[in-house]
Amino acid sequence: MNAKISRREVLKGTGALVVSFNLFGPVSQVLAQLSAGPDLAGDLKATSLDSWIAIGRDGMVTVFSSKVDLGTGVETALAQIVADELDVQFKQIKMITGDTTKAVDQGITAGSRTIELAGPQLRQAAAAARQELLKLASQRLGAPISKLTVTDGVVSVLGNGHKVSYANLLGGKHFNVQIPATGNGWGLKLAPDVPAKNYMDYKTVGKSVPRVDLPPKFTAQFTYVQDVRVPGMLHGRVVRPPTVAAKPASIDEDSIKNIPGIVKVVHEGSFVGVVAQTEWAAIQAAKALKVTWSTPETKMPANPDAVYDYLKNTKGFAERPGMPPRGNVEQALAQASKTMEATYRWPFQMHGMLAPSCAIADVQGDKVTIWAPSQGIFDTRKRVSDLLGLPESKIQVLYREASGCYGRLGTDDAAEDAVVMSRAVSKPVRVQWMRADEHGWEPKGPAQLLTVRAAMDASGKVTAWDFLDRSFPWTEANGIPLVTSRQVGLKAPGQGFPNGTGGGGDTYTFDNQRIVASAIPWVQPDPTPLRTSPLRAPGDLARMFASECFMDELAAAQGVDGVQFRMRYAASNKRATDALTAVAKLANWQERPAPAPTSSGNIAAGRGVAVSARSNSVVAVVAEVEVDKSSGEVTVKKVAVAHDCGLIINPDGLKNQIEGNVIQGTSRALMEEVLYDSSGIKNLDWSSYPILRYEKIPQIDIRLIDRREMPALGGGEPSIGPVPAAIANAIFDATGARLREAPFTPERVLRAMHAGVTSTQRA
Repeated sequence: MNAKISRREVLKGTGALVVSFNLFGPVSQVLAQLSAGPDLAGDLKATSLDSWIAIGRDGMVTVFSSKVDLGTGVETALAQIVADELDVQFKQIKMITGDTTKAVDQGITAGSRTIELAGPQLRQAAAAARQELLKLASQRLGAPISKLTVTDGVVSVLGNGHKVSYANLLGGKHFNVQIPATGNGWGLKLAPDVPAKNYMDYKTVGKSVPRVDLPPKFTAQFTYVQDVRVPGMLHGRVVRPPTVAAKPASIDEDSIKNIPGIVKVVHEGSFVGVVAQTEWAAIQAAKALKVTWSTPETKMPANPDAVYDYLKNTKGFAERPGMPPRGNVEQALAQASKTMEATYRWPFQMHGMLAPSCAIADVQGDKVTIWAPSQGIFDTRKRVSDLLGLPESKIQVLYREASGCYGRLGTDDAAEDAVVMSRAVSKPVRVQWMRADEHGWEPKGPAQLLTVRAAMDASGKVTAWDFLDRSFPWTEANGIPLVTSRQVGLKAPGQGFPNGTGGGGDTYTFDNQRIVASAIPWVQPDPTPLRTSPLRAPGDLARMFASECFMDELAAAQGVDGVQFRMRYAASNKRATDALTAVAKLANWQERPAPAPTSSGNIAAGRGVAVSARSNSVVAVVAEVEVDKSSGEVTVKKVAVAHDCGLIINPDGLKNQIEGNVIQGTSRALMEEVLYDSSGIKNLDWSSYPILRYEKIPQIDIRLIDRREMPALGGGEPSIGPVPAAIANAIFDATGARLREAPFTPERVLRAMHAGVTSTQRA
């Protein structure tokens, strides 16, 4: 089948289209049919209904969206929303996603915002389409709209049995209808001039419709970006310097002249790569090419131990409040009967994509086609436009899914690598990173240093909360040229973006409250020690680790049960208290203060709780752990989650996301830490950067709180945030030792047990 399908062919209802992630068959079938080219007609208009929805002659409804499925099941959920709004069966919906020539720019797929933002956009477009179809049916059937009803895409007149299908009304034709729209990207809104359905009337939304992407994945028929092949394609590899700032002083091209199949050594600015006829030749050449690198000096810390001192002592931070301040924190601290203070440390961590970065680019003069797993296809198009000096209309980006990204592919490096090398050889070039490339050069989640202070009055009431997060900014983010562009000469405007703002205690209400959730060191010209970018729930894990562990320290100091203590200060946040109540019941939480009574034997058991609100979703978590007191090894036995993300579109799909969050949150809490020195990253493989293995996955119990009166909110990230805090609190409950630095390795657990860490208290 030919995958170069036009919007005209969609309207014909040829049956050639299926949901985008099932658009291509097995690897053996994806060769010449993948070729495509930019549509030079210009960007589609959000104000045109035809930019969003098409009705085929076969009655199939095709939905166009720039939002992409990263493996989270959003394609299925978005299709459910449209199916209900149009009164068609779910199987009548085809999703065409991730093509800059066939969709309106709806912003990057990130931040748990797809259902929250794109859902209403598609819902409103579907409502407008339904209204237009009813108008046509009214004319065709000679009945007022108020007398019409729709079932499975067939419009009937109440009482007389006359009917007509959507296909007969419009199949193969354009709507030619304008709809009000404002903004663009994440800010794009379709005005509700046509009323959408009440969510309570939905039939497909709220049901666990099976995810359409999973069958081809289970049967090895799914085509990931790594499987894509293009006719005449060559293979490229980037030759990496030891550190980001290094520059090539000399390149000995004769060092690879004996390797057969070499096409070209690509050297542009500080960028060095090799292009070859086969992937193996490219691998050999990248390894053998002799390059002498000169590395400028930097004042930045050269190892993890120095990072936290750097964050603590660096001047010139730009403070960003995580919420509007309340009261007078300094005065309350000065007048307190007792104060407590603690400092927490969170390391650089990797996204750890299971399949390393990959992309294919075909630069042919002023026309460019890119196959990439980018979370923001229009962002990638803009970056490539800047890199090549071409209009964006000349560039087509086609999304092809990778294997796990968690924010990594908002910064799609491989696409730029492939573009530079394709331009150099005027042929399509496939760039496949190796594991050492991915571990060494992927942008990391930034390190954070977090300090929390609290004041109590004579009765023990917390009267002040003061939270400060000092973190590195993202050096690779939206609007910033990536490392390849910078190597070939593009300049980065500014120093980066903040590492998020939520999770510093904003779930609670204190009389005096100050949360500086992201304090960013603007220290030009020194670069940060590593490339950095958003990592799933950016910055929230560290902030929740600090705030929720400190809440536990406050509760323990007063001899109060952790759940009940949180209830006191979250009383004005009903969704938070509902989540706490639900998770306590789910986990069979027995009220008592922490730590647990000392147990005999070598294995200590404990439980811990944490709660958070992120992107308007509310999640409460209880973790149960066992700690080997002789080795310090922590085993997470069970995790209970109460999850409130408003209206639930697909319960089973949401549970998939929660389970993934718990697994990754447990892994990041117990094991994950980037190690490096002035010569570069040290953990370049899975042995030196271990992640949680299958046999260590805890039992996961989930209670979904469905609020059908609310809009649908995010489910892709919120449940990861409280997991490390709940685990740390459970370790304290089991051992009486506070962990204030992640990950909770056996060495750190033993050290904390022997030191008997407690909060700093001052009378």
